[in-house]
Amino acid sequence: MTYKLLSLTFAFLLCIQTTVMAQVSETEKSTLIDFYHATEGNSWTTKWDLKAPVSNWYGVEIIDNHVVGLILYENNLVGVIPPSIKALKRLEVLDLALNTLQGELPAEVAALSQLKVLRLEMNGITGRLPENFSAMVNLEELVAFENNLEGGIPETIAKAGKLRILNLSHNQLTGKLPTSIANLTQLKKLDLSDNLLEGQISFSFGRMQELTELSLASNNFTGIVPMGVATLTELQTLQLQGNSFSSFETLQNMKSAYIDDFETDDLNLNLKHKKMFDGGYRMASTKFEDGNDR
Repeated sequence: MTYKLLSLTFAFLLCIQTTVMAQVSETEKSTLIDFYHATEGNSWTTKWDLKAPVSNWYGVEIIDNHVVGLILYENNLVGVIPPSIKALKRLEVLDLALNTLQGELPAEVAALSQLKVLRLEMNGITGRLPENFSAMVNLEELVAFENNLEGGIPETIAKAGKLRILNLSHNQLTGKLPTSIANLTQLKKLDLSDNLLEGQISFSFGRMQELTELSLASNNFTGIVPMGVATLTELQTLQLQGNSFSSFETLQNMKSAYIDDFETDDLNLNLKHKKMFDGGYRMASTKFEDGNDR
């Protein structure tokens, strides 16, 4: 009898502890509810029961009583991302990809200093990127391809010095490529293809030795292909076609032994590298590749 009573008492205490641990502040809960309404939560594929504990809400991850993850990709979100999201100060992952979000990306997102992953691909987000990335010192992935983003890429993007994946392809970004991008030395994947970027690229890619993918295709870049690209020993994908580069001389002697996708507007150069890399000279890669797949 005593053993049974102790067991019940332990179970009760465990239940209380779990409930307490699952609680978040009223500020964070209110922020989530604001987000729910701003994105027409009643139409989501998987909805939230706002009367249930926050820990039961789909896509919400909680650690130490704080929301650290909001993962709602492909969940029929409509509407806009509200500025109040800045209140989720411990947020590390914000994944809203494959929805129908509209409106501008609020500048407040850039104030999320703990954010590691920001995925917004395949929505209808408009407006400019945040001007100030100074607080985003932990950001590792920024993926926002296939939206309607416009304006330039801010120089401050280099403040996000831990970036490994930057994919802003298939938008309407304009202006020159900021020289500060050369400081993103941990980048593995850089895809800025299918935008309206223009002008000469005035910096070298030589310091970005972690790059495995570099795509600047289908823009309006001019001048010579920038220095340093040929020195990237880990490069597997290089796509520069659909621009107005005047010279590809810097790509004559590629150092990477892993390239399997090489495309420029110089057909002879493409053929040269296709023969080189498909003719038995390429070394087998044993490197682990960070994937973008779900």
